Amino acid sequence: MDPVKFGIVGCGSAAVFHVLPFKGKADAKLRFVAAHDIDEKSVTRFSKRYKLIPLHSLDELLHSDIDAVLLAVPHHLHAPLTKAAAEAGKHVLCEKPMATTLEDCDAMIAACKKNGVKLMVAENHRFLPAHRLIKETIERGLIGEVFLGRAYEGAFCPSQQFLDPDLWNFTLDKAGGGVVADQGCHKFATLNWFLGEVDSAQCWLGKAVNSPPNKGEDNAIILLRYKSGAMITVDVSSVTVHPLTNRLELHGTKGTILEDHSWEKPVQIFSSHKEAETKGQFYSPVVEHGVYPKYYTISARHEDTHFAECIIEDRPPEFTPEAAKEAVAVTLLAYLSAKKGAATKMDELRDIQKSKGTMSILDGLENVIQKNHEGMSWD
Repeated sequence: MDPVKFGIVGCGSAAVFHVLPFKGKADAKLRFVAAHDIDEKSVTRFSKRYKLIPLHSLDELLHSDIDAVLLAVPHHLHAPLTKAAAEAGKHVLCEKPMATTLEDCDAMIAACKKNGVKLMVAENHRFLPAHRLIKETIERGLIGEVFLGRAYEGAFCPSQQFLDPDLWNFTLDKAGGGVVADQGCHKFATLNWFLGEVDSAQCWLGKAVNSPPNKGEDNAIILLRYKSGAMITVDVSSVTVHPLTNRLELHGTKGTILEDHSWEKPVQIFSSHKEAETKGQFYSPVVEHGVYPKYYTISARHEDTHFAECIIEDRPPEFTPEAAKEAVAVTLLAYLSAKKGAATKMDELRDIQKSKGTMSILDGLENVIQKNHEGMSWD
């Protein structure tokens, strides 16, 4: 069968990570063939660099002979553009997070079901080989039942992304929040995959940079309790300075998993299980990996190929839209906890969804963010 033909909407840095792994790959199961962006200079430059057809009208792109679209646009546009693509009969691969509210997630799912097209959120952490290895290790019982863990993502961003009120990044209205929405969604989708459903959360939000009121938090701590009983700490920041990485620790009744994306061998396992590769000692299995930015292109290659195969073989994506929605639910649960100033159960979030709608959680969120910068100096 011919490769699945993709059109790109949004020609920023996220789109680059999707295009790079397939550049010059004649045997790939997909091809990026066209691109659109509201910034004409951006789409012209991007298309020239990656040998795509620049289309200056969204309608022209959606009614071309492409099979699917990659949406790499601000978060608040995910729902309306998914609906437009679905109505044009195009399958949708949408960048993370799925949306800013649970209602928008539901609308995306409904639009794609109604029009008979597939929908998958491009959550690259779900397709990273190191994370697949961790999932398999847990499923094999090598570390027993997970009871404690901690996850960290520090993705330093240029200060302009926080200080410029006109940039959509990290805004409450267009991005759906600060680093919890932008980076936490990676952690929530991955931890849910490993551990199941979240029961409750407690969250603290902070600003280390004196950013405008329309910008969300630049650092946060979230405590998650899963229905399994596992307790996890999630720390996220865009202002800490270090080599870009992600870290994870999971401690179970039969062992421990350590992960750091900055390691050449990113996973270390200690297991007392009889089937462990090296029982009673830490060992590092061989897994496809490369330190930043290589692991981004590796995971993008795997996720995009998987979605193309789902289209070709007419089967549902492994990372379902419903699972992507649950990652958004954990984000909103964390924000609800920050507003309450107390641990908050998932049932409370569901009640708000039914009564007031989850957009209400973002209203007034700026008032509960700790202004850490007031007692700090960056000189």
